[in-house]
Amino acid sequence: MAQRKIPCLLMRGGTSKAACFLAADLPADLALRDRVLLAVMGSPDPRQIDGIGGADPLTSKVAIITPSARPDADVDYLFAQVNVEKAVVDYGQNCGNVLAAVGPFAIEKGLVEARAPLTTVRIYMENTGQTAVASVPTDADGVVYEGGLHIDGVPGTASEIVLNFLDIAGSGCGALFPTGQPRDRFDGVEVTCIDNGMPVILLRAADVGRSGYESRDALDNDHELKARLESIRLQAGPKMNLGDVSQRTVPKVTLLAAPRSGGAIS
Repeated sequence: MAQRKIPCLLMRGGTSKAACFLAADLPADLALRDRVLLAVMGSPDPRQIDGIGGADPLTSKVAIITPSARPDADVDYLFAQVNVEKAVVDYGQNCGNVLAAVGPFAIEKGLVEARAPLTTVRIYMENTGQTAVASVPTDADGVVYEGGLHIDGVPGTASEIVLNFLDIAGSGCGALFPTGQPRDRFDGVEVTCIDNGMPVILLRAADVGRSGYESRDALDNDHELKARLESIRLQAGPKMNLGDVSQRTVPKVTLLAAPRSGGAIS
């Protein structure tokens, strides 16, 4: 593939980082667009050495933004998860972290006029067919990125971008509890399958013999646990109206534990 210049903003949203594009700057042909996005990130390659991906799913993401023709939205946002080690681009989920970058991107690109001290950006999420409203701190110069908000997983602080989600329950699976009940059991483990903006399987860490406070490296190298969770995920996928999820990144799995540092749950 011959290399071409494509305008792109690399932006952090929440605990993720994404290459943000105007849809008009990418190929209209969907297969070619996927090839471009894989090349942009440097996939498939565990280091993504020939692209701008960070060798991690959290930094191998793409936001594709279009001025919206909808009366209830300013911009349309299509999220793409670019697989690090496989030539796969998945559009089957939304990303709330990257969503936090869409408002600033729209203002930076002149799609929405900045109005101090807060600019409201109405965002239609194409992946799930739902709308979110972002409140972006702004001043006379545009987006204000500096601020005092700290979130786990990100060093330092930044400005706070508040996201209000409108009617997102069941947006990916058709119902808040897509299996028809709040509790299910797979491989003897009790779980809750839920879709409130993201299809997720919740289970107690203790039920799979873990504390819920393991480090990321420990979890990455825990092959027995990963095999158990993948078995649960593959069984839950069809029951959550997602079909065969063996090649998909949803539903995601969350381990729950009692809090150690405040809050109601970890």
